[in-house]
Amino acid sequence: MSDVIRSKELLATLVGFDTTSRESNLQLIEFVRDYLAQFDVPCELIYNDTRSKANLFATIGPADRPGIVLSGHTDVVPVDGQPWTVAPFELSERDGKLFGRGTADMKGYIACVLAAVPALLAAPLRMPVHIALSYDEEVGCLGVRSLLAELERRPVKPLLCIIGEPTELKPVLGHKGKLAMRCDVHGAACHSAYAPQGVNAIEYAAELIGELGRIGTGLRSPERHDARFDPPFTTVQTGVISGGKALNIVPADCRFDFEVRALPADDPLQVARQLQQYATEQVLPRMQAVHPETDIRFTQLSAYPGLATDANSQAAQLIAQFCGSDAFTTVAFGTEGGLFDAIGIATVVCGPGSMDQGHKPDEFVSVAQLEACDAMLQRIIESLQSPAIP
Repeated sequence: MSDVIRSKELLATLVGFDTTSRESNLQLIEFVRDYLAQFDVPCELIYNDTRSKANLFATIGPADRPGIVLSGHTDVVPVDGQPWTVAPFELSERDGKLFGRGTADMKGYIACVLAAVPALLAAPLRMPVHIALSYDEEVGCLGVRSLLAELERRPVKPLLCIIGEPTELKPVLGHKGKLAMRCDVHGAACHSAYAPQGVNAIEYAAELIGELGRIGTGLRSPERHDARFDPPFTTVQTGVISGGKALNIVPADCRFDFEVRALPADDPLQVARQLQQYATEQVLPRMQAVHPETDIRFTQLSAYPGLATDANSQAAQLIAQFCGSDAFTTVAFGTEGGLFDAIGIATVVCGPGSMDQGHKPDEFVSVAQLEACDAMLQRIIESLQSPAIP
């Protein structure tokens, strides 16, 4: 059976599991565990607290040496409200394209990795290849953290991690980090005819949002730009706001969520600290002068670091060798890469398909991209038999 046929068959199975982040991924993980068991490849499952989801980690080759991690997330984004013309959790093929939720982001890559298992086992590998599958990437890179905590405790760490997010198999060395925050403004209600006697939570929240915008504008100054990224500066935006009960009631509560997409050199928490300082020093005293029990609270929703792998590093040289290109680039979306890098595992991003199709109705990956990914994995296998990698 050719690699691309095996990859397509495996992709059909993977797409058939509804692993939307709100659902369990255990059926998919258990399928992969059983698939690997057919080849006598043991794997570890690292469960969440409720044992409703799990990461998977497997090793092929000599485990006592640094190796290469082929990493992907198993969860997908929802299809709710999207105008799909095909069944989203059933693989379909048309005009050289394979349709289904997760085909591009990123079950196509996982299918290719699994299809390469027989070739990996047949090769006299000088260093191991690890397969790492995570959960809850789409909701803040949450699940992979327990897997990484386990890897960090081990005496031998992998040499390189290849995150297979869809980049059309172009070598990506960087992306921005992200911080998501929630601000709860608690004011004091009263009849709107006596508005000055209350504390209008919406109006004070609006003042904070305005300050957030001014902080974001400051981050756009040309001296802070990094031309490798698009846009070339750290961005700040408010995405969700809610509050109020009726027009004739001064609102007691307002909540808004904001995010920071930070260049790797910037600390997104600094934005949150600036806003908190402004709230504490400029806004809250005016609120409490009217009603002492008013308050402003900030809660971190999620965060992950950016990635900035050196173009002159061994990791960059290896991915250029594997994918056949040293035209290094960056992406606007985030990955688990910064978390791998943070524990000392050099990381690059390179996978089949395009994020232009990810998260959309009728998501697809082309058969040609699967074939190219199969070929990249074959080059990795060949390289690991060569003295070229120390």
